[in-house]
Amino acid sequence: MSQIASSQDFIIQTQGLHRDYQIGERTVQALRGVDLNIKPERLVALKGRSGSGKTTLLNCIGGLDRPTSGTVRVFGRDLSELGEDELALWRRHELGFVFQSFGLLPTLSAYENVDLMLRLVDSPNKERHERTLECIELVGLTKWMHHRPHEMSGGQQQRVGIARALANHPRLLFADEPTGELDSNTARDILKLFKQIVETEHVAILMSSHDPLADKYVDEIVLLKDGQIITPQ
Repeated sequence: MSQIASSQDFIIQTQGLHRDYQIGERTVQALRGVDLNIKPERLVALKGRSGSGKTTLLNCIGGLDRPTSGTVRVFGRDLSELGEDELALWRRHELGFVFQSFGLLPTLSAYENVDLMLRLVDSPNKERHERTLECIELVGLTKWMHHRPHEMSGGQQQRVGIARALANHPRLLFADEPTGELDSNTARDILKLFKQIVETEHVAILMSSHDPLADKYVDEIVLLKDGQIITPQ
């Protein structure tokens, strides 16, 4: 059976994915023919050295970057068929993003950072309040929800980032080096939380990572080298 014919088994499919960048007169091949299939409700790590193509692959799958050639299908939808406005709307409703640097708004409390995501999709007040509290409780920060980012540790800030990413009930979560700025014990806690989220929220999480600690917690490792998958497991 072909990959496309069996697409209902996968939430992510890339075929022959290439992404080239022009730097002066030099062409850099960030992705070189990536074929990838990811099933629902999995915690998957993209691993490899810096420059291997991890972040570029995340960006192409998340609709933040356009491939030079090849196809990206997410939930069976070919992203090349979506315009920029459609992509932005699709990301807002279907995806969640967690960043290495947390990316929280410093003047807002933890509650307000999460609540803002629901305001962007015009969620009704009562539903917005309930979902915000639910997400903050899920990441274990109920007692800290009125604190601003500078009053919280790095691990707590990352938990706020995760709660924010979950607010709109995404079907897929992207995390780019989510433990990169955390100590080992805090990183373990975040990875355990990701594992819990996959099970309780029924989402898939695709994360790039250098962290060897991730190997213990993920369901699948995809290893990249020079823009190609070399040992998908």
